[in-house]
Order: sequence, then C-alpha cells, then structure tokens
Amino acid sequence: MRIVLNPFRRSGLACADLEDVPYPSTLSERPLCLLDRNQRARETPLVHAPGLADACGVADVILKDERDRMGLGSFKALGAAYVIACDAAKEKAAGATYVTASAGNHGLSVAAGASAFGARAVVYLSEQVPQSFADRLAYEGAEVVRSGATYEESMVAAASAAEQDGAILLSDSSWPGYIERPFTLMEGYLVLMEEVFVQLPEPPTHILLQAGVGGLAGAAAAIVRVHWGDAPMIIVVEPDVAPALVASIEAGRPVHADGPVSAMGRLDCKEPSLIALKGLARDADAFVTISEEEGLSGATFLTQHGFDTTPSGAAGFSALLAAKPHFDKLNLGPSARVLAILSESAQA
Repeated sequence: MRIVLNPFRRSGLACADLEDVPYPSTLSERPLCLLDRNQRARETPLVHAPGLADACGVADVILKDERDRMGLGSFKALGAAYVIACDAAKEKAAGATYVTASAGNHGLSVAAGASAFGARAVVYLSEQVPQSFADRLAYEGAEVVRSGATYEESMVAAASAAEQDGAILLSDSSWPGYIERPFTLMEGYLVLMEEVFVQLPEPPTHILLQAGVGGLAGAAAAIVRVHWGDAPMIIVVEPDVAPALVASIEAGRPVHADGPVSAMGRLDCKEPSLIALKGLARDADAFVTISEEEGLSGATFLTQHGFDTTPSGAAGFSALLAAKPHFDKLNLGPSARVLAILSESAQA
C-alpha cells in the first residue's frame, strides 16, 4: 500500500487543465425524483459488519451494499440510465443511439436506460473484458463491439464511431470538450449517498471510496462535504498499476498513468475524469493505492464473511485491511467507524 496525503484539500487544484471544468454536482433532488419513477429501483442496504471490524482493528465497518442495485449488479446503474432518463424528459431519447465504452457495469446502465426509453445502445469493449459481460450486455439489449486492448483504446473507438454515425456518446469519464454528460451522470450517483445519510444518521470517521476514472468517488466526496462537512476522513483507493488520480495529484495536473492490466478491472483506468479529479483534489483527504495481492485478499476475505464480490467491488475494504501497519498516517484506530462501498456483485 502507498499513501499520499492530499496537499490540495480544501483549496483545490489550480491548473490550466481544470480551469473550465466544473466541480461535481451536489444537487440530488432530480436524480431522486427520476429514480422514484423507475420500477427497477429500490434502496440498497447498509450493513454493519462486526466480524470485519474485529479483523481490521476498528470499532465498526459499515458496507453500503450495491451488489443488487436495480438488478444490474453495481452502483453504475445510477449513472448512465439517469442521463438517458433526463434526455427522455426532454423527449430526446426515443429513437436515439447511445454509444459508449465500458469495462462492463457502465455499459449495463447504458443498455438498461436505452431499453427503458426506446433508444439503442452500442457498447465497445476491450479485449480484456470477459465474455460474460458481453453476454449480459446483449441480454439487456445492447449491441456489443470489441475494439482495443485497453479501456482507453475502446473509448477512442467508441468516440470515433459516435462522431461518424451521428450518435450520442455517453461516457462515464470527462475530458476537454466532453463535460456535460459525465457531469449529469455523476449526479445520478448522489442517490447512493443520499440513502446513506438516511441509513447512517451519525457520520463515520472514515470513508473509503474506490476509483477508476473517479466518478463515484468524486460525486460521493462532494456531497459528503455538504452533508457531513469535514468530519469524515475521505480516502480514495486505486490499484497501484492504475494510479490515475493519485499520479495527477502528485503531478499537480491531469496525467496518464502507465501500467499493466489490473485484476481490479473496473478500476483499471489510466486517465482520470477531469470533473472527478477537480472535486477530489478539493474534497479527499488522502489517496492510497493497493497491490493486486491486496485487492484479491480483501475480496477473498469479504467472500469468506458472506459478502461475495470482486477485487474491484472490495477495493475500499481491501485498503482498510491492508492499512493496519499505517493506521497512524490515516488516523485509524480502535475507535474508527469506517464506511466502504461494496460496489459490485461477484458476477460483475
């Protein structure tokens, strides 16, 4: 495990690349309203796990369990489908084609949203994405296209196809010139934390947020600061072979992080979302990276305790498990009450 305390906490990261990029939205009313109209939507559980707390040496481990979110297996269900619902409210979704690249879960949200509102979904997958994901996407009604060896390469192919065909590109990341849709998509993730605020009236001492491009982490951290202020220590967790956010924090600007393919596949993103980076530079207290072994160990430990998930889904908890030798640096200890996101099912 590597730990980097955030030098930009509260002040934010001032650099030319982020000057025109908005901070993440904290307006949850619209996604909450639209979700109420979705027949597949229901609140996901918040679970206190004393056995996990004892193993980690803290007072409480609290898991927000997203493994059955809207029947799609992950928190991602709240994102792209919400964007398409917003388009449908403006009568812009029916008959449209939405194109995206995905490591799996985001694509499922695009597919489900398109199907619900009379649109078409085309999802580009890299060679690394398991065929089981492609099959699930097809079951949800998406057309699946294989392109590229990495997520970044499949995204380039998706963006090119969308431009060529006059389709709507719907990415869960943001970059120069592509801001509006990922900004709205991240707004959908606020529903998850709004549920937590009701389920957990007292703030935890620590919140562990796993990150790929950073959409969930950025949205959650932004609304936590509005609702709970500075009380919780927010820690962002990435694979050490895909440290897009922490490398950008260290460089003081957005950077590409090179590295091999991670078994934490949904977190294996080499470039940060600009919106997420801007928000997390202001709102996160620390960034940590975990090894492939630490990611697998945490997932195995959770599965043994009845929380069957993947290394991606377990990454927040995996960081807590790996942090025992570093408790002082992260203000952890026997009185800590730690919230982590169980972000996807074992089938994801």
